[in-house]
Amino acid sequence: MKLNEAIATRLQNILNERGLTAYKIAKLGGLPKQIVYSVLKCEYQRVSIDVVYQITATLSITLGEFFTDPIFDEVTD
Repeated sequence: MKLNEAIATRLQNILNERGLTAYKIAKLGGLPKQIVYSVLKCEYQRVSIDVVYQITATLSITLGEFFTDPIFDEVTD
């Protein structure tokens, strides 16, 4: 699994757990909705840590909490 895929999967899992949508996260976090949708669709080869930080801050979790998920153990690139 590529890093961008792991980030997208982790984010989608969190959104599902909390009953949130990409649109809601974008709106709450002041992010352009296209960025959040692009992250979820793996349209970026590399996702900026700034974008991940803005998303995690909006979700009220730390970067550490986000990246501690076992899905990141599967990253091969």
